[in-house]
Amino acid sequence: MDLRAHTRRYCRRDNRLASLSYFSTLAIYFLSLTFAIAFAQAWYILLPAGMVFAVSAVRLYVLQHDTGHHSLFETRLQNECAGHLLSIFTFAPFEVMKQNHNLHHGGISNLEHRETGEIFTMTLREWEQATVLQRIGYRCYRNPFVLVTFGALFTYFIRYRWPKNTMHFGAGGVILHNIVIASFLWGLYRIGDVTAVLIWLTFSFLGGMLGVFLVYLQHNFEDTYWDRRPDLDPVKAALSGASCLDFGWFFDLAVANITLHDLHHFNARIPSYRLRQCHYAIPPEYAPRRIKFPEALRALTLKLWDEKKKRLVPFPSMVENVQ
Repeated sequence: MDLRAHTRRYCRRDNRLASLSYFSTLAIYFLSLTFAIAFAQAWYILLPAGMVFAVSAVRLYVLQHDTGHHSLFETRLQNECAGHLLSIFTFAPFEVMKQNHNLHHGGISNLEHRETGEIFTMTLREWEQATVLQRIGYRCYRNPFVLVTFGALFTYFIRYRWPKNTMHFGAGGVILHNIVIASFLWGLYRIGDVTAVLIWLTFSFLGGMLGVFLVYLQHNFEDTYWDRRPDLDPVKAALSGASCLDFGWFFDLAVANITLHDLHHFNARIPSYRLRQCHYAIPPEYAPRRIKFPEALRALTLKLWDEKKKRLVPFPSMVENVQ
């Protein structure tokens, strides 16, 4: 059996499993937020409740991503409605983010269309031809502290207020989305004063940092895949250009299996609640290389795509040290 035939066996959508994943995550999101606000003066309750809230926010983002592929619920309408509702809590306007993400799938591993990716990667040749100011700017951009910390702050709280391609895919929806978010925050303020809003913002920011870290690891690791047309292989782009993270089954559960990103890019119709089952039933000849946490941390040191060596490398001074 080839891999495509194997994955098709796991594409069946089930509203019972979808509802369990969707509504249980929403319940955890609101319960943990409620506990964090109610026990704001007790740090030993606030911190764990806030961290659960942060992870549940990431999981809601992943589920919204599934609805954008129409792979969570059984019908298109159900997915669209569910995705729009989640956008209030993910800060990501559904329609524009759905369309931008589809562009990302279409441009994965294509060096001529890196604008479709969430995180920009410069080639080694481009680095060598760059000006001093361009190098300084890129070094700052790819610094893990800047990328994860300020990246989360910029992406979720600023950029998503008016994402790229907004005018093309629906400015009205984005404006309405921002009004609804403002109303949600006003409601939080009315319920728990400034404390409630600050708790929501703080732990949403931490969730955003986890989200940016995962987004980075999805396509930035040493033996990832990039190429130019006509040599670009779409199957290799999906399976080798996206990562398979192995942080344990509980982490997979917490982030709705977005860690199995290679399989998702190969077949985006697989619901998140079937991805892990599909992954561990893959025929041995197609078994992916799993990236564990130490290697994931090391991936943060990789900055440039070397077109000759076909791998992601650190900045040149560090490359020379390991040659």
